[in-house]
Parts: sequence; structure tokens; C-alpha cells
Amino acid sequence: MAGLTDDDARFAYLAEGNAKQARKRVAADVLLRDRRGHIVLVNPTYKEHWDLPGGMAENNEPPRAAAIREVGEELGLSIHPGRVLVLDWIGPHGPWDDQLLFIFDGGVLADGDVQQLAPRDPEISEVAVVPLQEARRLVRADLAERLDRAVAALGHGSTDYTETPR
Repeated sequence: MAGLTDDDARFAYLAEGNAKQARKRVAADVLLRDRRGHIVLVNPTYKEHWDLPGGMAENNEPPRAAAIREVGEELGLSIHPGRVLVLDWIGPHGPWDDQLLFIFDGGVLADGDVQQLAPRDPEISEVAVVPLQEARRLVRADLAERLDRAVAALGHGSTDYTETPR
């Protein structure tokens, strides 16, 4: 290794180790509510069920930044998500590797923002603001369970973490 400094060799060693480490898929959703506590849902064109606003993080994108970007793309809203309400590790399943799923507190929307809600992305066909009970019915069973946990965490001032091996 003529010409390489100790710093160069250390960097190369660390880069090789980094290349061998696992990569996690990251999803960042947002729990947005109106003044009545009703939940904002989106209806993705590529899924069978309704979902929370949000989506997959891009390469090296922090989860909160992904949530901000996705809500902006889907709903045209500029939000500043609060704390993490739910963090789940979901094990590999089907064609998918494991994943970290975040649900951030998106806060309470102003009445004017609620009235202006409309899909801004071709991947979203509809937007609805519905009571929690109806939201549970519209989303997949695993998201209904996460939604309950997010609402409970909101009330307790906590973060709920689980691991689902699948």
C-alpha cells in the first residue's frame, strides 16, 4: 500500500465494513388530525386499502425529512412533524427485506388546511378525514393496530415500539 496514509487505510477498512452491513427500508407516516380528532387518510392507487399520509424514505434520507417530503408530495401540505408516536421493526416478508416504520405526530390541521385537502400526487386517488373507528375499518389490519397504538401514545406522551418478525 505504498503512498497510502494510515487515514486512507482506515477509511478504506471502514468503507468495506459499511458495504457489508445490512440496509434497512424505512417508511415514515404521519398522524394528522382535524380539530375534532378525526384522522387524515389517503387512498393509494397501488394498494388495496387506505393509508396514513407518508411513504418510503429515499436513500440516506432521515425519516422525519421523508415524512415532510411525502406529505408535501401527496397533499401539498408543509408540515413540521413532532415526536415519533410509533416505531416498528417489521421482519422480512414476501419479496421484502426488513423495515423500520415510523409514525410521527403531524399535529392538528387548521380548518382551512382541512378544507383544502386533495390529492396532489397521481399515486393518491382520494383523501378523507374520518373518525378513528372508520379509519380502523378503511386501513389494513396491521395499520389499524398501529393507528390505535399511535393514538394511545399521543395521549400518554410516549413512543410505542414493537418488533414483528412476520
